[in-house]
Amino acid sequence: MKYTHEFIGELLGTFILVFIGCSSVAVNVLFSAHAGLLQVATIWGIGVTIAIYATRHLSCAHLNPAVSIAMALGRRMSWGRLPVYLLAQFAGAFIAAGLLYLLFSSSISNFESINGILRGSPQSIKTAQIFGEFYPNPGAGAAASVSTLCAFFAEAVGTFILVLMVFSLTEGCNLGRPSDTLCPLFIGLTVTVIISILAPLTQAGLNPARDLSPRLFSWLMGWGDAAFSENKWGCITVYVLGPVVGAVAASGLFTFLIEPLMKEKNAANDPCRCC
Repeated sequence: MKYTHEFIGELLGTFILVFIGCSSVAVNVLFSAHAGLLQVATIWGIGVTIAIYATRHLSCAHLNPAVSIAMALGRRMSWGRLPVYLLAQFAGAFIAAGLLYLLFSSSISNFESINGILRGSPQSIKTAQIFGEFYPNPGAGAAASVSTLCAFFAEAVGTFILVLMVFSLTEGCNLGRPSDTLCPLFIGLTVTVIISILAPLTQAGLNPARDLSPRLFSWLMGWGDAAFSENKWGCITVYVLGPVVGAVAASGLFTFLIEPLMKEKNAANDPCRCC
């Protein structure tokens, strides 16, 4: 295989990210293991950081189809690599969902039995959210009111901020950025902040592979239509198209405006330049 290193890196990294993140949701839903949203968001951020550190020498550690598309559009990656990255990311997320189910299947069944939940019924969204995501967040309470358009916008905005930070943290002409050694940590912190803000609305997917692959796995494991809620195409629009649109917008803004401005300032030998 021509891009073996890239494929293994993206598959393994996405697997680590999705397994850690979705497992944090699972233990919160099943055992009330976390005190609040910030704890779950922090675990997701740590998962992102660990996954990047573990695999960035094999691939570019995108671990997210929206990021890969943005990188290709921003001329940071060849289009020929994109299908390999996407396949590996979706496969890694699906494998992570399978392992999560293997570990927690008995607990999920017991939770459903105790709470009178019939898997596949609308009420089984309470356990389906371990895998896929829903809007409004099933645990957000009665105050949450989120339309498909609002959810789409939330996912697009969240991914826009994430991808803009990824570009800024990895661009050499950005003299104010931290060292390459610390970049994964700041990307993880960015994910933590975004989830802390947007999760009450949409559970903050920000990643088509993280959402679609586990969602499809839960559909196969008996959740059926409940895996896609009442608005099947709304879920696809919000959690797949939304992040891609946000990532494309961030790529365009950085590539055609921010990056040229940074290079122009550096070329002018600005007195604020620190090196």
